[in-house]
Amino acid sequence: MIWNSWNDFWAMGGYGLYVWGSFGVTALCMGVEMAWVKNARAQALTQVANELAAETNSKDWSS
Repeated sequence: MIWNSWNDFWAMGGYGLYVWGSFGVTALCMGVEMAWVKNARAQALTQVANELAAETNSKDWSS
């Protein structure tokens, strides 16, 4: 497809709303996914640290 101007590029031959809307929804989903993964990682690291601390404390008391 040949675009003679920026308006033609953004319009995408009449499919601009669909094309750019799809890009926008995909970018939004990727951003949400990254936030969820970051949150899940932080929770997992906290859980591991808590379990390690509990294990260390139980060994200290049993000695």
